[in-house]
Amino acid sequence: MSTRTNTTPAKTDWRTVGLACAIIVISMGLRQCFGLFQTPMTTSIGVSAASFGLAMALQNLIWGTIQPGIGALADRYGPRTVILGCTILYVAGLVLMGLSQSGFLALDVGTGLLTGIGVSGTGFGVLLGAVARAAPPERRTQVIGMVSGAATLGILLFAPLGQALIDSMGYTTALLAYAAIAALMAVLCIFLRGGKHVTVRGAVPPANEIVSLSATLRAAARHRGFVAMTIAFFACGFQLMFITTHLPRYLSLCGLSSDVGAEALAVIGITNAIGSYGSGYLGRYFLDRHMLAATYLFRTTAIAIYLCVPPSPTATLVFAGAMGLTWLGVNAFVSNLIARIFGLRHFNTLFGVVFFSHQFGAFAGSWMGGIVLDVTGAYTLAWLTLIAIGLLAATLQWPMDDRPYQARLATA
Repeated sequence: MSTRTNTTPAKTDWRTVGLACAIIVISMGLRQCFGLFQTPMTTSIGVSAASFGLAMALQNLIWGTIQPGIGALADRYGPRTVILGCTILYVAGLVLMGLSQSGFLALDVGTGLLTGIGVSGTGFGVLLGAVARAAPPERRTQVIGMVSGAATLGILLFAPLGQALIDSMGYTTALLAYAAIAALMAVLCIFLRGGKHVTVRGAVPPANEIVSLSATLRAAARHRGFVAMTIAFFACGFQLMFITTHLPRYLSLCGLSSDVGAEALAVIGITNAIGSYGSGYLGRYFLDRHMLAATYLFRTTAIAIYLCVPPSPTATLVFAGAMGLTWLGVNAFVSNLIARIFGLRHFNTLFGVVFFSHQFGAFAGSWMGGIVLDVTGAYTLAWLTLIAIGLLAATLQWPMDDRPYQARLATA
């Protein structure tokens, strides 16, 4: 029986889940190691720290801006085609970073533009759609949490490898090795279920889908719950990108060793894997909108407590562990809410819309931290802003209307 990709399978397609985990480990793992190349590229081709930081900010902005369009392509043509095309751009970006002696080509074009597009097509915006279609509703949150947890495992693999190659053979060799690893995504995606149609035994068509993409986008724009969730997701990116960008500098201002910052990021990577899977498991028993609100509130409470206690290595690592438990688990709840309200036909497009808000928040959080430090000489105001935005996100998320769209219309 041949059915549309937006049908609901009776059993979880673990092959698709496993392949999605492998691809996300490579895509996100390599991207999270780009900071290793700042110092050697500065020494070799004379790029400044500001130029490198701008390239990373540009990557995030491009990633978020084009994600709805990349998602629409994945909805129409399937994940394989999109992942294959974006893998080629990802590899090209890494090669350009490694070989170019021009800061503009290596950073703005290679790091910012090409890898920004590459990550958008090999990351959450496409893979979570494939995973959502591969699992029945009762297990969807759990398997999406599993894939989200795998996203930070790559840094534990590729950071030591990249640093060893930089130390022994130079950053060019390290980036070319990264490019070869990234090329493996093109091989893995071949085995994903893709195209316009797939064969799913026992599949049943959902009743809450809108056939037209334009009608779906109009419905999403009018749906107060979807809009509230999108705004709240801005806070998620705002908080997390501020921490990854500015926590090491904050610790140095507090007189702590730079090793504490590196250890904190490693703790976040490890506890994210635990927290993402745990979030997916809890999503089977509690409402996704309430779990999202609780996640924002837990994360914001952890920030407030950390701000109140004297800075120390122990307090920082405990804080990092708490943040890691809530790091990417939100993807499972957001994904399941999108599927519940609007179905899976245009899932990737709608996730891209929500994710754009996240990435814009990431850009704003990173930029805000630098501005606050330059103007005030401290991060106190920035931390207080994180707390205020987190509380607003939890308040918006808790009462969200998460009924299926067609059922909501019938009630109205």
